[in-house]
Amino acid sequence: MVSVLNLSKVYPLYARPVDRLVESLPFAAPRHTDFAALTDISFDVANGEMMALVGPNGCGKSTLLQIVAGILPPTRGLVRVQGRVAALLELGAGFNPEFTGRENVFLNAELLGLSRPAIQRALPEIAAFAEIGAFLDRPVKEYSTGMYVRLAFATAIHVEPEVLIVDEVLAVGDARFANRCVRKFDELKQRGVTMLFVSHDLGLVKRLADRAIFLLNGRVQYAGETKEAINRYVAHVHTDDAEPTPAVESAGHGDGESRITDVRLLPADKVASGDRLSVEATIRFHTAQVAPICGLLIRNRQGIDVYGTNTRVEGASLGPVEAGETVLVRFSFPAQLARGEYTLTVATQHPNGASQDWLDDVLGFTITHTKDLAGVADLAANIEVFTHARTRNSSRSA
Repeated sequence: MVSVLNLSKVYPLYARPVDRLVESLPFAAPRHTDFAALTDISFDVANGEMMALVGPNGCGKSTLLQIVAGILPPTRGLVRVQGRVAALLELGAGFNPEFTGRENVFLNAELLGLSRPAIQRALPEIAAFAEIGAFLDRPVKEYSTGMYVRLAFATAIHVEPEVLIVDEVLAVGDARFANRCVRKFDELKQRGVTMLFVSHDLGLVKRLADRAIFLLNGRVQYAGETKEAINRYVAHVHTDDAEPTPAVESAGHGDGESRITDVRLLPADKVASGDRLSVEATIRFHTAQVAPICGLLIRNRQGIDVYGTNTRVEGASLGPVEAGETVLVRFSFPAQLARGEYTLTVATQHPNGASQDWLDDVLGFTITHTKDLAGVADLAANIEVFTHARTRNSSRSA
């Protein structure tokens, strides 16, 4: 488990390098200002739980992970971590560039307390997951970024960690590697590994995290349900507001220059795959506007974006509109989706993308299907089978 209590991290900032030296002299007055990277952070991650940290760049996510991993000391507060910790933080952290990949695997695993026989047993799986071939015995300074992170990730997840700390490891991998990592995260979750991770991929956060923390300016704005943490983070992004996002009962956010007063699914909230589905949004504009935008987004049950579009993308203009005017927008499309449950998000925006009204996961709907398809889309594959007649040559050579 991971327990963080009243944790703060403060850095002294000096206007000039010489001020640091002058301040160290006896009886010298302070010549620095304090910068609080983290302030009074408290949370617990239970055994086997996956906790995500979300928030804008510079909010303190990476600093918090480094403190929990034991790389940075806190200025104040307590951190308690029970179990073997494996951390994937800054790219290359923990690897000696002069050592080969194999030597770095042994070095890192031994630092985590594994015996040599245990590392030898795990090495084939690490090499297979990293897929770096003969480079396993080359110095890691010769590796590409992708090779580096694949080996680091493979090492971390195969040393039998009880607590895994990950900072945006999937941001530098290709799609194939990212998919394998996600499947491995699922496997670790089934094994009861505790995980604390940072990701800007909100779909991945929704898919993996049991709970989430929204950080802003080094403070916890919300800790709890993953969906709510993401809603508040998205609200902050779309309102371009540097102040902490207030607690609200609804998932809506925006500057309020328009409001979506009604959203409907037609013909129903349960349709067969391939049938036509319509989404009607009623919008009331509180200010006159030249070119407002209305859009929708469909997500699957894991929170992964499946399909999204808007009136500008489709070339359907809403404007100009007058203050007090109400507009009905209807999106209609064939629901070429696999069987499952989905959610609908509807939003209005300014031409620059700033949010006016954003209703996240405002409605849910179900797609039925006679086929057991994999994935989320039905691409209506056409299959042709050709049988080639084989002719046996019965002639014999003289």
